[in-house]
Amino acid sequence: MSRQLDRLAERILKKAKAAGLQIVTAESCTAGTVAHVLSKGEGASKHLAGGFVTYTKDMKSRVLGVPMAMLKSKSAVAAEIAEAMARGALARSGASIAVAVTGVAGPDPDEDGNPVGLIYCAVVRRGQAPRSVRLQSTATQRRALIDEATLEALTLLRGACED
Repeated sequence: MSRQLDRLAERILKKAKAAGLQIVTAESCTAGTVAHVLSKGEGASKHLAGGFVTYTKDMKSRVLGVPMAMLKSKSAVAAEIAEAMARGALARSGASIAVAVTGVAGPDPDEDGNPVGLIYCAVVRRGQAPRSVRLQSTATQRRALIDEATLEALTLLRGACED
């Protein structure tokens, strides 16, 4: 899957260049994988602002401004959380578009009982409403699940770069 992710990142960076966009990531279960894949592509130094890795609820709240009340009521794995992470990354950076990923990579369910493989990705472009998708992976290995989540996030990002 690595080559597929790299090719998709190349396409995203070309679209970002054409649209004059700068990207920021906010990642939980992928732990920076989305930013890493983007960083390998041509033009990354101009179109990737950076990324936030916020693995815990506390970090999502402190670093990205996700309301703790929302994290407690929704859990850390919900569309609303992914959207709030993307909005927070956008607000805390000079980027024009943000992509966020939150989910459970395993090997066990999270502290709120969310199952392994449940992932939400969101993207928000400055001045636009966020969009999110839900992924229920059936991957049995952690690396495969992270790759699926990264692919989903990059696919969502590619679509938002085209708007």
